[in-house]
Amino acid sequence: MSTLTATAEEPRTTPARPAYRVTGRRVLASEWAKLWSLRSTWITLGLGLLFLVAFGLISASRYKSGIGSGHMDRDFADSTAVSLSLFGTNFAELALGVLGVLVTAGEYSTGMIRSTLAAVPRRLPVLWSKAAVFGLVALVVGTVGGFVAFLFGSGIVSGTPAAMSLSHAGVLRSLLGAGLYLGLVGVIGTALGALLRSVAGGISVLVAALMLIPGLISLLPSSWRDDISPYLPSNAGESMFALTHDSTTLSPGAGLMVFLCWTALALGGAAYRLARTDV
Repeated sequence: MSTLTATAEEPRTTPARPAYRVTGRRVLASEWAKLWSLRSTWITLGLGLLFLVAFGLISASRYKSGIGSGHMDRDFADSTAVSLSLFGTNFAELALGVLGVLVTAGEYSTGMIRSTLAAVPRRLPVLWSKAAVFGLVALVVGTVGGFVAFLFGSGIVSGTPAAMSLSHAGVLRSLLGAGLYLGLVGVIGTALGALLRSVAGGISVLVAALMLIPGLISLLPSSWRDDISPYLPSNAGESMFALTHDSTTLSPGAGLMVFLCWTALALGGAAYRLARTDV
């Protein structure tokens, strides 16, 4: 009688999947890719850059024509090459702020935020990454636009009382301050989009904070207006890149600190809602 020896079949081994961990760098890379995959990003950033450069050149040309004709508008009488070149900042801030709102609120309107938070369950890194990525992009666009507007604008007003160069005191600080201001406006827009989760609501609050409220404050008695006005977001931000200051405005350092507080307030509110409520 023969004995059959059964050989046990070796179990099949499937290759183990690599373990992917959610890291801050990967979340940043994801938000970077999502930002540039949207057509609205390219269009709105282009508009922000166009507003900053075009309005700066238009104001410089208007100043030059006023000097040549001898009929200078009072609003331009004390202008400098810096103030003329940065005339379009108020228009660029709207474009960059609105895009910041779209970066976060747009995901809520499309429902894509569910996939984003499923991939990053801790949630808050998503907000920090969105704010950091778009804030950096807005900073670069604002800084480049400010320098381009100044280089061309200063050429237009050369030979006039407004003429300045990069070597003049305060010019570099003003141009860099304008870029930083626009970068922080982008962060505030991102925070408002995450806080309100509505594109229309975020844009409305942004426009009210930067444009409508300063106009309403101007209707108050002068004693109240002088105490409140310098600490409004737009006025504090303007003092960051203004070349000259008086008793009714903040210094560049103080303006930066106040505007950083407004930015932190918006981010804090967005982080609280994101961490405490469902999608």
